[in-house]
This record gives sequence, structure tokens and C-alpha cells, in this order.
Amino acid sequence: MNTQFFIPMIPPTVTAQEHRVGISKSGKPYFYDSAEIKAAKVKFRDYLAAYVPKQQYTGPVRLMVKWLFPITGNHHDGEYKTSKPDTDNLQKILKDLLTALHFWKDDVLVVSEIVEKFYADQPGLFICIQDL
Repeated sequence: MNTQFFIPMIPPTVTAQEHRVGISKSGKPYFYDSAEIKAAKVKFRDYLAAYVPKQQYTGPVRLMVKWLFPITGNHHDGEYKTSKPDTDNLQKILKDLLTALHFWKDDVLVVSEIVEKFYADQPGLFICIQDL
């Protein structure tokens, strides 16, 4: 099975690492999502929902993701983006949402991952999931 699609959008720059910390009445710290992270998750979920495969992946998969950011400054189309956010932080929210939407049974099934981020004339997100 192979699922691939492109979502034309400006990728959010907030990441899963930007949790807020609160203190409970008992004095214990807890983490919660900021309004920005919640908004990014809703935006992603809405876009991704249209591409949920009919059959859920249940075995090992390769996940390839290309994060295409709008061109800024002196950058050009196809140039790798070497500034924040980090790819691992971008992937966390995405993989959690792919799991929540039942693209796969669990994100532990992602045994191979290819992630790139670069500047592009057409910003967006390219996702390819392949059975291995």
C-alpha cells in the first residue's frame, strides 16, 4: 500500500516542544498546549482528514515528509531551510495527528523516516507513506 499527497499550505512554525508548564493545586507540574499549538493541530487535522487511507497501515512503514516553506529574504526555490524549526520537532505533531486519524495503528510502525525542509515557490507539505 502507498499513500501520498500534497497539502498546499504555509507550514506552521510552532512545534511540540513549545508546551506550556502549569502547576497543579497539589504543586505538581503539568504540561499543556499553547493556543498556537492547539491552532496548528486543528489546522493540520483538518487538512489531513481528507487523505486518511481506507485501510489503516498495520505493519512497518516508511514515512517521507517534505516541509516546503515560503521563500524569504535571499533564499531560492529548492534551497534547504537550515533554520528553525527542527525537523524532529515538526514531525512530532504531524505523526501524533496521523496516529489520531488512524493512518496507522501506532507511530511505532514508522521504521524508516525521510524528512526534508526547504524553501519553495509553492509552500506546503508533501507526505508519502509506504508499506515495507
